Amino acid sequence: MQTLPGISLVDVQAVYDGPEGDLWELVMGEQIHIGGLRSSIDLADRAGIAAGSVGVDLCCCNGAGMRFLVRLRNVDHMTGVDATERVVERGRRRTGEEMLSERIDFILADATDTALPDATADFVWGEDAWCYVEDKARLIAEATRLVRPGGTLAFTDWLAGPHPMSDEEAERYLRFMKFPNVLDLGDYRALLDEAGCTVEAAEDTGHFASHVDLYLDMLNMQLTYDALKRIGFDMDLMEALGGEMGFIQQLAHDQKICQGRFVATKQ
Repeated sequence: MQTLPGISLVDVQAVYDGPEGDLWELVMGEQIHIGGLRSSIDLADRAGIAAGSVGVDLCCCNGAGMRFLVRLRNVDHMTGVDATERVVERGRRRTGEEMLSERIDFILADATDTALPDATADFVWGEDAWCYVEDKARLIAEATRLVRPGGTLAFTDWLAGPHPMSDEEAERYLRFMKFPNVLDLGDYRALLDEAGCTVEAAEDTGHFASHVDLYLDMLNMQLTYDALKRIGFDMDLMEALGGEMGFIQQLAHDQKICQGRFVATKQ
């Protein structure tokens, strides 16, 4: 695990409470994770998410993952937890517009300390967002607490890849992304084991590099004006963000970062 001291939840909230969060959504869509709907379908299939089940989405952002699960997987009820008020309010509004509010709730809370009841969920869900959480052991423990025995933890996340980053690369990557640390497949597997879960899948999706290529092509070839509008037509900021995205693109192609998919069962 590589870490960057000084990055906290406040920094993450600042991103998603401002224009940078809007820029991520412009490029990646409502489902702000690599692979969008296809990735969600793959995760739900791999985890065996069943119709009529009840789930919790930790770090749910605007709730697009929950709306997918309720609408296309016929999950009975979802509760989303996120610590940024702006995205929670946006999620409530969009869920209402889709007439799904009776089946989806949002709570504004720290994902490592939700105050939700023990062992009442059939599954806990997460998509490319747990990378923002500093204490991942606490997060996994909370997710495990929330599911019933035999329940499922299903999530994707941004990880360190099979080829290690240098200290300088890791610092630049973590600082730009506002990640307090970055785990690899083995780190997450160990945390799931320690929490009393049986790991069914811990794998690289293989999607990272091609999707970063797509995002940069969209920004450079189609959405340049839209992106500039979201950051107040600040050309210097646009150039700086483009440089950092290019850096992430190179890390992905060098297999120094990847998207991991995990499915585990609580014993």
